[in-house]
Amino acid sequence: MLETRLTELLGCKYPIVQTAMGWVADPKLVAGTCNAGGFGFLAGATIPAQEIERDILRVKELTDNPFGVNFHMYQPNAPEIVDLVIKHGVRAVSYSRSPGPDMIAKLKNAGVICMPTIGLPKHAIKAVELGADAVTVQGGEGGGHTGAIPTTLLIPQIVDAVGDKVPVVAAGGFKDGRGLLAALSWGADGIAMGTRFLMTEESPVPRATLQRYIDCNNPGEIIVSKAMDGLPQRMIMNELLADLEKSGPLKKLFIAVQNGLAFRRHTGASFFGLMKSALAMGRDDEMTAAQAIMSANAPMIIQKAMVEGDPAHGVLPSGQVAGVIDSLLSCEELINSIVDQAQQRLSVLADRVSAQDRNH
Repeated sequence: MLETRLTELLGCKYPIVQTAMGWVADPKLVAGTCNAGGFGFLAGATIPAQEIERDILRVKELTDNPFGVNFHMYQPNAPEIVDLVIKHGVRAVSYSRSPGPDMIAKLKNAGVICMPTIGLPKHAIKAVELGADAVTVQGGEGGGHTGAIPTTLLIPQIVDAVGDKVPVVAAGGFKDGRGLLAALSWGADGIAMGTRFLMTEESPVPRATLQRYIDCNNPGEIIVSKAMDGLPQRMIMNELLADLEKSGPLKKLFIAVQNGLAFRRHTGASFFGLMKSALAMGRDDEMTAAQAIMSANAPMIIQKAMVEGDPAHGVLPSGQVAGVIDSLLSCEELINSIVDQAQQRLSVLADRVSAQDRNH
């Protein structure tokens, strides 16, 4: 009952996608998702250039099922990632900032599925024009950079705009089978989840940080803030975010430059390359120069929490669903529970329709 255009396109058993969260979507989590019947994306944007191929091969060691790699066109090694994806037969790529037409054509000519994440109908239409094979649509409940339109309103809009052309994947606020069934009823072909997969046993996130997510039992505490880089991001309120909210623009810019240089060292990019990427982002995404430079600081501040296990001094990107999740499941337990609940609810609805037909 859960076979859709998405499962056919990606070659997975269930229409459930694990998103490519930076520092989180590592080979173990991706393989755990794929082995359970979902489709996982490796977080290529935060992996050092020299380690990308190693991690792709590691995923292939851990699962025989298809998987994807995430990247963005402004990272210095984007062309190398495209070549590695093609070389190793990776099924799909995801991205939030669209690669150029030449790069998309190269991927599509090699049979790689292009699956951007977007937040507005006009962006979905543009993505399809550029060659997207499917679109992931994130509503305002989603974690990290997010928009203002709730998922319940946004998904039907996107389905009406492009749904007959490509599969639509709903993201933002999903955690269970009821959500999957709701998304399918809106016309989507599946769901994508980040926070729910972050909160699994296969997640590499240190326990001290995971505990912050588990302890957050109020979705209202997972706020949208512009304190990080001037763009709206949904995060769990913590000590660092509270401090950033009170900081002036010069202090934020100073922190951003520090962390941008640290990220340069991590990825192997040159200072010139970092500035070139920031300026390109500002030009293409209509960001100010300061916002573009500040956006480079996010990965390193997130790393504090997600890798170093210091949730007080790192930001905690999160969808609002963290406020209603109080336990960690394995990927297999999670996906099985979603599928079972979706099928049960679908059977209940079918029984109601049959009862109404009999009564009439």
